[in-house]
Amino acid sequence: MNSFGEYLRNRREQLGLPLRKVAAELDIDTSILSKIERSERAATKEMLPTLAKTLQVQEKEIEIEFIKAFILSDLGELKFLKSGLEETLNTIKSRK
Repeated sequence: MNSFGEYLRNRREQLGLPLRKVAAELDIDTSILSKIERSERAATKEMLPTLAKTLQVQEKEIEIEFIKAFILSDLGELKFLKSGLEETLNTIKSRK
C-alpha cells in the first residue's frame, strides 16, 4: 500500500517541483513536508485544496487518496473493516 506521503512525493517529482516550493505554497517548513512525504507526520485536511492546486490534480483525486490512506493506515487491519465501511456509506447516503 502506498501512503499519502508517497503519493504526494511521487506527484511532486513527476512535476519536477522542489520540496521547498510545495512547502512554501502550504506555508510550512520544508522539513515538515519532508516528514509528511516520509509518513513521519500526517497531512491535514486543510492542506488538501492547496496540495491539489500545487500538484495540479483535481481536489476530488487528492481527497480520495487522503481518505484511502487514512483509513488503511489507521484501520486496515480490522477484521470487520469492510462491513464498517459499508455501514458508514449507508449512513452517509441516508443523510442526503
